[in-house]
Amino acid sequence: MSTQNLKTNWAQFIPLASVFFFWGFVAASNDILIPVFKKAFNLSQGESQLVSVAFYVAYTVGSIIYMIISYLTKGDLINRIGYKNSLALGLGISALGTLLFYPAANMHSFPLMLSGLFTVALGFSLQQTVANPLAIALGPINTGSQRLTLAGGINNLGTTIGPLIVSFAIFGAVTSPNTEMSIESVKIPYLVLGAAFLVVAVLLKLSSIPEKPEAVAEDHNKEQSSKNSALQFPQLILGMIGIFVYVGVEVSTASNLPAYMEKNLHFLTKDVAPFISLYWASLMIGRWTGAVEAFTDNMSTQKILRFVAPYLAFGVFLGVNKFMNHDLTPFYVYALVILVLIAADMASKGNPARMLLIFSFMGILALLIGMGTSGMVSVYAFTSVGLFCSTLWPCIFTLAISGLGKHTSQGSSFLIMMIMGGGIISWLQGYIADMTNIHISYMVGVVCFAYLAFYAWKVSGILKKQGIDFDKKVSGGH
Repeated sequence: MSTQNLKTNWAQFIPLASVFFFWGFVAASNDILIPVFKKAFNLSQGESQLVSVAFYVAYTVGSIIYMIISYLTKGDLINRIGYKNSLALGLGISALGTLLFYPAANMHSFPLMLSGLFTVALGFSLQQTVANPLAIALGPINTGSQRLTLAGGINNLGTTIGPLIVSFAIFGAVTSPNTEMSIESVKIPYLVLGAAFLVVAVLLKLSSIPEKPEAVAEDHNKEQSSKNSALQFPQLILGMIGIFVYVGVEVSTASNLPAYMEKNLHFLTKDVAPFISLYWASLMIGRWTGAVEAFTDNMSTQKILRFVAPYLAFGVFLGVNKFMNHDLTPFYVYALVILVLIAADMASKGNPARMLLIFSFMGILALLIGMGTSGMVSVYAFTSVGLFCSTLWPCIFTLAISGLGKHTSQGSSFLIMMIMGGGIISWLQGYIADMTNIHISYMVGVVCFAYLAFYAWKVSGILKKQGIDFDKKVSGGH
């Protein structure tokens, strides 16, 4: 390993992390758009989930386009044009998508709104294919998962702020109860977002991010040189299913929560936003906690940060909601739930497979408590799913691309393709909710977490057969 990989390259990592913020901002904002569109266009709960379907299926379409272009040009597209240029191109595509919100709002067109979200996510697909392995590569391999967790924490700063800003744009800026006027108020925030995409694209072009990081360059060990495709690695195949169900349970838990709170607890749509913000802030809380090893090798400092980081993130959530003049009283009790997260994180000892196993079981427990209770206890239980989803993406991603070498960018594209689970599983849960009730529909999430627990157990043996042992890597990093 070269000396440049002995520690995290912060000068390159920080500008890269900005794109993670945008993904979270838009994805969480969809949870506010869903109930608004449902009322405006007179949709069923299942039909309202087309917002999630359009957004997340675009990731699959983008990955397929990427693979077709790579096949027709007889070479990997990202390796050819470079990682930095690929990021800028993806941001440009997303900016085009935000422009569609203007005519869509003027025409009161649900299909055109979906087209705008689809195009934004199409750009995100390319960005994600590049940015996730790049975040792992910008430093030592033993802290790659923690680095991706930290990037995820920045993503969830966007998910915490996004619902509040979009909710303010729809309900705060428009005093009339006319739903069409509220939909038209979506135009400005998304146009501003498009401009931000373009500014960041320029800044990334000027940054020192490498066009092809060393850690994902072609190497010549026996395991990698004997395979012609990323799909020949079992950790990737099982990891693709893992990404599908992980994004599914993460998104469906949040996107069906507004309907549950409105129907079962009689909340007004505009009053749901702080709880959606808390759900996505929970992912930020968990990811800030899981990222402490990326900052320091000192075990004593890590123990302190494991308590400081989650409550600092919780403080960000409280501060943002205080600024938006929301009542903070219902949220103070959540500080106790965060202690469960800290204990689970400490038990994982930095091993991504062990963390995936523990957090999956905690996710199952949270959903079962939510399904077995009512009132605010159930809301806190469903919201805490965000805590236990928080580090699953970096764990699955790191495990799935470990050992792929020259096939890393191809493997990353296959994983990004499976983000479509966010749309499909959200729609499935919405459909089941229409057929039964929203309480029962959360059993879909339980099944998703059960597969993730299986993957955590299975992939450890697969990687050890290939000479990859994360227990040794983690212990070797301290």
